[in-house]
Amino acid sequence: MKIILFSDVHANLPAFERALEEIDKLIPDAIYCLGDLVGYHVFPNEVINKIRERRIPTIAGNHDAKVRKLTEAQLSEFGKNYAYSIIGEQEKQFLTTLPSHIRVDFELNEDIFRILMVHGSPYSNEEYLLENKDESDFINIFKEAGADILCFGHSHKPYHRVLCETIDDKTRFYHAINVGSVGKPKDGNPQGGFVVLHIHKNSGNLYEESIQVQFIRFDYDINLSTQAIENSPLPNELIKMLEQAY
Repeated sequence: MKIILFSDVHANLPAFERALEEIDKLIPDAIYCLGDLVGYHVFPNEVINKIRERRIPTIAGNHDAKVRKLTEAQLSEFGKNYAYSIIGEQEKQFLTTLPSHIRVDFELNEDIFRILMVHGSPYSNEEYLLENKDESDFINIFKEAGADILCFGHSHKPYHRVLCETIDDKTRFYHAINVGSVGKPKDGNPQGGFVVLHIHKNSGNLYEESIQVQFIRFDYDINLSTQAIENSPLPNELIKMLEQAY
């Protein structure tokens, strides 16, 4: 099975349209969005409506949740809040109905493994699960969440980390997958990115050989994206952040 996972579009329509082109080429079996459709850019409604048109299951990121918390006074301020003030009423309603997580269970090789998709962490859409997190603390998160594979975004820095523990001579593997960012990378590479999660049935170890994670990076017309910011009330510092990916 081929599953597409992406996150943190942040209203960057030129990047999102290119991502969808790349995704369509891969002919996936399923597509999931891990949140943050809005913020930092001028195309929130277009991004939201493309998600809805394609019926892509989506969870709420911290920026999506922020929309319902902003006051009228805050929305009227220039600066970064402009990105939220232009969201339409129907689009706001959609954001307020997004779930906090998605679970998918697979029975494979006579075993069951559980995928949990969140935006930040199982506890909060604002918590960062960084690659250098203490291993024992990370494993505890998997146990408490009841997950074998944990997929998330939020930090905009993609990675795949395999953790393991051995109890009574039996080794259990856990996969932590940060899917990166479609529209606002922060790893020094301005290319957009998403993940292809491959699930195979084989006679090997379920948690090692049955799971493959492929990171896709793609170019898009970043000038088209930065010009839209330059022609808007958004701060020009966002242009540099896109160009230098921080």
